[in-house]
Amino acid sequence: MAVSDLTFSVQPESVTGFLGPNGAGKSTTMRLILGLDRPTEGEARIHGEQYREMRSPLREVGALLDAGAVQGGRRARHHLLALARSNRIPSTRVDAVLDRVGLLDVAGRRLREFSLGMRQRFGIAAALLGDPGVVLFDEPFNGLDTEGIRWVRQLMRDLADGGRTVLVSSHLMSEVELVADRLVVIGQGRLLADSSLSAFVERASTPPVLIRSPDGQGLLSMVEAAGGQLERFGGDAWTANGLSPAVIGDAALEAGVALHELTPLRSSLEDVYSELVNDTISYRTSQVAS
Repeated sequence: MAVSDLTFSVQPESVTGFLGPNGAGKSTTMRLILGLDRPTEGEARIHGEQYREMRSPLREVGALLDAGAVQGGRRARHHLLALARSNRIPSTRVDAVLDRVGLLDVAGRRLREFSLGMRQRFGIAAALLGDPGVVLFDEPFNGLDTEGIRWVRQLMRDLADGGRTVLVSSHLMSEVELVADRLVVIGQGRLLADSSLSAFVERASTPPVLIRSPDGQGLLSMVEAAGGQLERFGGDAWTANGLSPAVIGDAALEAGVALHELTPLRSSLEDVYSELVNDTISYRTSQVAS
């Protein structure tokens, strides 16, 4: 079973990050929303309506699921024109969206000639064709260079700020952290978290602490004796995990270890996410000694 008892809502005027390990059911959930798969129980509704009930669905919902799932022999503009006609979308929208994604100058080329990054941009153009109020992106950063990634991030922000509902699934935690307002996290098909980004990051049990000390060996022994873990940060700097600054300070005083800095660090989205989904990962790599 890909998803089980999964219930969540995605709100307008925000970007919702949809996260989970490989095999968690993210793509399946998006396919269920779009009516490409049918659930054995329950339903997905968009503004109270199921996707398959919509007369012109591209004017209601735009989606990028697989940028490569297009007929390579078609020319970019012709493909979008066909989509536009099938959903009663003015043909003027075709060049408008091609221009927005930076592909207007290559609109006459066949899709098989597009690079992966160009196909990603083209898939986004198709998603925006009907000027929909709801947009779904599945791994939108794939194949994009730095400029393209920044552009997609800003695009999602602009869509949400313009009142649209944006759901984005991505394994690039740093990008999700920069753009998302809310997070939905699933593991093995079940809901693990549904909250604002800030509340999710703050759920970390004990954030890491940056320590600077001239006595690295003494610091290592002291932290381990207190039940924490120490990692080299660089120079005389270390990061301690599993201990609060107060505990570290008291332990250092008792052990006679000099501290030049003791600064709590904010946990990253990746840190908290990894801790949350650790028990739900289906595909792990093994550590191989070199």
